[in-house]
Amino acid sequence: MNKKIIQDLTKEELAEKIKPAFRSKQIYDWIYHKYATSFEEMKNLPKAMREELDAEYTLAPLKTVTVQDSMDGSRKYLFELHDGHTVEAVLLLMRDKEYHEDGSVKHQERYTVCISSQVGCKVGCAFCLTAKGGFMRNLTAGEIVEQLRMIKKDNDIAANRRVNIVFMGMGEPLDNLEAVAKSVKIFAEEEGMAIAPHRQTISTSGLSSKIEKLGKMELGINLAISLHAVDDELRQQLMPINKAYNIESIITAVKNFPVNDRKRVMFEYLVIKDVNDDISAAKKLLSLLDGIKAKVNLIYFNPYGGTEFKRPSEADMKKFQEYLTKRGLHCTIRESKGLDISAACGQLREQELEGEI
Repeated sequence: MNKKIIQDLTKEELAEKIKPAFRSKQIYDWIYHKYATSFEEMKNLPKAMREELDAEYTLAPLKTVTVQDSMDGSRKYLFELHDGHTVEAVLLLMRDKEYHEDGSVKHQERYTVCISSQVGCKVGCAFCLTAKGGFMRNLTAGEIVEQLRMIKKDNDIAANRRVNIVFMGMGEPLDNLEAVAKSVKIFAEEEGMAIAPHRQTISTSGLSSKIEKLGKMELGINLAISLHAVDDELRQQLMPINKAYNIESIITAVKNFPVNDRKRVMFEYLVIKDVNDDISAAKKLLSLLDGIKAKVNLIYFNPYGGTEFKRPSEADMKKFQEYLTKRGLHCTIRESKGLDISAACGQLREQELEGEI
């Protein structure tokens, strides 16, 4: 692609390139509030400026290939990038719109958007479909940001409506730290989407050194650790990256990570039948997280074609949860959304555009 992605620019960067400075605010408004699809739409800009922008930048770094709707209200998007690679992102309906008896709106819908940070993934977790196709490349900040902008536009979500963002789609976010950190800032820009950092969660497989680097950036985001095992032997089988970043190094990095007083570090624990779902694992998990302001999110393993792993029973999930909660550890069971459209945790992947769509 010869043209630059204008969504790669923060408001400050745009102001440096576009003079006078107030024009950058107008452009930001067109991109993030009016969901413009072309520079020609920006009629309050001089025609010459619109032509210059169009010659140098693109407003459309992604193309929507397919949209799949789940019975639970989730929507999975397949986006094609300029080089033909594809990434998936998911709109999760967390709460339906509620009405008063007189018909007036009591509560608006509440959304979370799961976005991707890479094409494929290097981590190679045994239980994850994303890694099966290998790693292709990092996304730019603009390609990350554009996933949300396109989803909001497609679903008529107004610019002033806040959504939650989770960097839990394709890829390891901390393996693309600079672009992810920049996208966090662009999302948070008051004159843009105005999604505060405390509404954004970065999920990592545990790159200890990058967790420390992220903490020093003081972005104010939420941190989620994909733990999935309580000893190095099992974790190394499930997550080969544990060879480089073992559990002890992750726990040390987490203890040094700046956490908002009202927040907790989330530990994601994918529960796999007969692998890590017994009470002995729960006991070790309790000991491991001792002294950390933690929340454990238990996640059902979501099967896909060709996997050897199985989904745990509801009874075993509840038994695991109850053991932890009775001993003071904040623990919830995450409801799997989008299972019927392969949009749940660990099911996103790059797709070949020929023959699979």
